[in-house]
Amino acid sequence: MKKVVTYGTFDLLHYGHINLLRRAKEYGDYLIVALSTDEFNAVKNKKSFFSFEERKLILESIKYVDCIIEEKCWEQKAEDIVKNKIEVLVMGNDWEGKFDLLKDYCDVIYLPRTPEISTSKIKEDLRMCR
Repeated sequence: MKKVVTYGTFDLLHYGHINLLRRAKEYGDYLIVALSTDEFNAVKNKKSFFSFEERKLILESIKYVDCIIEEKCWEQKAEDIVKNKIEVLVMGNDWEGKFDLLKDYCDVIYLPRTPEISTSKIKEDLRMCR
């Protein structure tokens, strides 16, 4: 079985997220999503609308997702890849080059983002509606 992993916060889930998950799953048989914890998001100066448990519940309902693990820090990726026998890491191309160090452990693929949608844009649009 070929395992794939992707990392993210997946807040305010939208069709861009679904596109990424669908395309990531196409690279293997089993997709693991490493979901950023609320504590790790705080380290990244990010505040999610939904809690970790709520975001996890939403992701668990998506047919492309086979497993969810916690992303607690930047440094855990190599350990996750080895521990879970990952063959492919998939990330959006806004991260292009940032995970190339992991090519010693698995294939690293950067996929184009869905250009017209992002969680940041949704949050910005919602602020303007106030």
